[in-house]
Amino acid sequence: MSIEEAENTPVAGDVTGGAAAEPAVALVEPTAAAIPEPAVETMAATATRYPVAPGYRVNVRSGPGTNYQIVRVLAYGASVPINCQKPGEWISGPYGTSNLWDCIANGQFVSDSYVHTGSDGYVAPHCS
Repeated sequence: MSIEEAENTPVAGDVTGGAAAEPAVALVEPTAAAIPEPAVETMAATATRYPVAPGYRVNVRSGPGTNYQIVRVLAYGASVPINCQKPGEWISGPYGTSNLWDCIANGQFVSDSYVHTGSDGYVAPHCS
């Protein structure tokens, strides 16, 4: 029952008819359903994604170098989160030459030379 409904609802002990009486008002306590929950943000929703160089399908490897196994290949136009970064094999790509490798998921690395981070250095914590 809303407060608006409560103002027009008779309350036990109301006097009806006869002389005018003050309208009775029932107090309505808010229920838990009426109190909104605070918004909760997840890290996944706020993680920064970086675009892979246009026109490239980049190999994702199990470690920071071309001697590591290819886990998958990124599609054209992909963007990736960078969870952490670690040094590895030097690679030349469209964004320069670097030995930084970006960890985009557990056990999945791409050369930073193919990811547009806007920096020649670390943009994420060092991988442990």
